[in-house]
Amino acid sequence: MQSMPPALARLPELARDLWWSWNPTARDLFRGLDPIAWQATRHNPIRILNELSPEDLVEAARHQDTMIRYREAVEGLDRAVAGTGTWWAAANPDLAAKRIAFFSAEYGLHNSLPIYAGGLGILAGDIAKEASDLGVPLVAIGFMYSQGYFHQRVNVEGRQEEVYRQIDRERIAVAPALDREGNPVRLQLSLPNRTLHVAGWHVRCGHTQIYLLDTNLEENAPWDRELTGRLYGGDQTTRLLQEIVLGIGGVRLLRAVGETPDAYHGNEGHTALMMLERVREAMAEGMNFDDAVAAVRSTTIFTTHTPVPAGHDSFPFPLVEEHLSLLEGYADTIMDGVRARLMALAAHDESWGHGFNMTVLAIRLARQVNGVSARHGEVSREMWSHLWPDTPPEAVPIQSITNGVHVPTWISGDMDGLFREHLGEDWLARHDDPELWPALDNVPDAALWVTRLRMKRDLLRYIQERARHRWAEDHVDPGQAIAFGALLAPDVFTIGFARRFATYKRAGLIFRDPERLRRILYHARRPVQLVFAGKAHPADEAGKSMLQSVYRAARDPMFAGRIAILEDYDMHAAHWLVQGVDLWLNNPRAPLEACGTSGMKAGINGVPSLSISDGWWAEGHAEGNGWIFGAADPMGSDHAAQDERDAEELYALLENTIVPLYYARDPSGIPTSWLRVVRRSIQTVTPAFSARRMMKEYVSKLYREALGASAPAPPPARF
Repeated sequence: MQSMPPALARLPELARDLWWSWNPTARDLFRGLDPIAWQATRHNPIRILNELSPEDLVEAARHQDTMIRYREAVEGLDRAVAGTGTWWAAANPDLAAKRIAFFSAEYGLHNSLPIYAGGLGILAGDIAKEASDLGVPLVAIGFMYSQGYFHQRVNVEGRQEEVYRQIDRERIAVAPALDREGNPVRLQLSLPNRTLHVAGWHVRCGHTQIYLLDTNLEENAPWDRELTGRLYGGDQTTRLLQEIVLGIGGVRLLRAVGETPDAYHGNEGHTALMMLERVREAMAEGMNFDDAVAAVRSTTIFTTHTPVPAGHDSFPFPLVEEHLSLLEGYADTIMDGVRARLMALAAHDESWGHGFNMTVLAIRLARQVNGVSARHGEVSREMWSHLWPDTPPEAVPIQSITNGVHVPTWISGDMDGLFREHLGEDWLARHDDPELWPALDNVPDAALWVTRLRMKRDLLRYIQERARHRWAEDHVDPGQAIAFGALLAPDVFTIGFARRFATYKRAGLIFRDPERLRRILYHARRPVQLVFAGKAHPADEAGKSMLQSVYRAARDPMFAGRIAILEDYDMHAAHWLVQGVDLWLNNPRAPLEACGTSGMKAGINGVPSLSISDGWWAEGHAEGNGWIFGAADPMGSDHAAQDERDAEELYALLENTIVPLYYARDPSGIPTSWLRVVRRSIQTVTPAFSARRMMKEYVSKLYREALGASAPAPPPARF
């Protein structure tokens, strides 16, 4: 990066700390340097600073507004990094010197750092950001993927094509992780017939520090370089090696950089070997196996995220034994003498198949286990009850802490401006306080309506610009351009559906009766349009077929251009979609939705949900803030009958209640009754489903205990 004028000397530091991405002043600063480049780079300040000329920067330093924003942003960053005067410092003075390590296979921090695939990573990113805002002393561990998750292209036949691109590390906010002597971190892990070399990268996120593991090094064989190439790819051996790198390599990376956390939080079963590595460390220091397990349990939290059995990694015992026995420190501790007991830690009920199950290992090595919604907690207690054979399912010690979203990241700039004007400039500092939100009733209908219309027009402009780009650059045919949203209209009621294209998400439910759907979409006085977004896993042919069926509907003239697919859904596109649609549709097959957070992001922006009673909406739905349909049937019921009933309820709600409510206008043209639902959505969702509420619950219910605050220990899972 080129040298800066002295007056703007800390601009590169600001650009390389992702704190800027959720701070309005810092964002306005970088946007103001070059608004065109801001859009062209998809909001990447490192690229902007690389592309600006020295003359441009000198000129920027002469502008008073730029310098005011610069000084305010630098002062804000310094406060964030220091973590002084925070909620954590005030609420937990007895834990001032403590540290918490958070392990996750992916992090959704910003679209310029594409090391995430979906909801799990976005949640981890929101946790890292909210920890910074609250001053929670969190250090995070993940992967520095060289390609990340794939970019999606939908071809002329509607088939998903996966495109992988190398991440240019000169253009993203990462730097080499340094050990205690100031040298770049290098680790070695012994594998069958070879040594795996691992590097570390450092990402600054305000008060939160994130370290990422990387095997894409010249010293490694080509197949080992690919271990951190892509998210969730490869065979069982590849997956096991990835989890060895994340869990065992992650703990060793923390030691190398001088971090000695007091508690550890594993985000899903991919992280379980982090716990095993700490058992090995304790045994190397002289503890026996039982005491080492007890010591690790006392300081470990584990969050499980999925009620779908296929979402829990299980590996053949011989494969695990082969790899663990070669790792430094394992042959002379765990693998000699307690091998059978170690394998028993991860052994599972035979109905799941015989294997070394990572979720089971994590549950047995964690003192605190939680699901991610109240409903998911119930499902998880039933699902894992056999690990506590003498305990009734309702008493199984698996809690629930419902997910939340990082409000500063996901709130639209327009809505933020409206709240600042009517709720106070400090509304973001108080957004988890329910007492703040009744004041929203004082916002004039006209102001709220104009804001919502502007957000929708921005979304449609974004969609149509992308369709135009595909038309010009890739020479797509007219039918594709229509499928990508070229004909969407700003005055039409717009429904958003954004999910991974998996069969249980039921993206095709609304197409169950095409003629009835056509009448809804093409109504003369109350038209409706649908925007779909999401990727299918590269190996999920059923999911790809579902995506293809939606694409074919989007091209079908019978729907008159009222259906569109937003291609290559990522964080950047998600901001536009969750802020700009009028209604958020969610209809997975219950009870397979652990939580879901997209509807929360929509809700804080005044977009009500129309959702199945599952995941977060089972507790989030309240009178007047949206709509609920479908029964929370158990798995194994008649799916065809369930789909028939749910589709009927969906159509009826749209036809008879929701769409007429939106189009009912007062004499000035404002839908006052609809805006009551919009207000109620904001008022109920923002405080209760914010990451701030979630993180405060993690601290009070889980972290304090793991950090040594006195509390009775739950019974361990039997093995």
